[in-house]
Amino acid sequence: IAGLIEPSSGMVERPVRAALLDQQAAMLKPDETLVEAWLRLNPQGTPNAARAALARFLFRNVQADRRVGELSGGERLRAALACIMTGAQPPQLLVLDEPTNHLDIDSVEAVEAALSGYDGALVVVSHDADFLTNLGVDRTLVLKGGQLQPSTTP
Repeated sequence: IAGLIEPSSGMVERPVRAALLDQQAAMLKPDETLVEAWLRLNPQGTPNAARAALARFLFRNVQADRRVGELSGGERLRAALACIMTGAQPPQLLVLDEPTNHLDIDSVEAVEAALSGYDGALVVVSHDADFLTNLGVDRTLVLKGGQLQPSTTP
């Protein structure tokens, strides 16, 4: 779905802009500041736009000048969401790979709040049923015996 590997058979068509948010938020570079990361991922933006976008995700004032490598797991995930969701053309599809792994309760709630206002499609890989329920997930696929089985509850 994220376009990182070729399918073993068939094809994947993704006619919309998509972004993958993995557990480590690897789209962010440890040595860059949050403002630098936002500008790299949103090259049409300005430093003022970067600071305004980051502030909406609770990185206000000098917090926006922090280096990515200094952030906790929850902060890094929140920063990645800020960088991909607040540009001029946010992706219409977000692929989230175990976004709540290793996060404390406050960080999970911050991620849920950030995603609650997202106006696009989500594909979420998660074992966290409460997180899926809080996101409003209404369709799931469960892997059983090597086969994907549709389900209507997370």
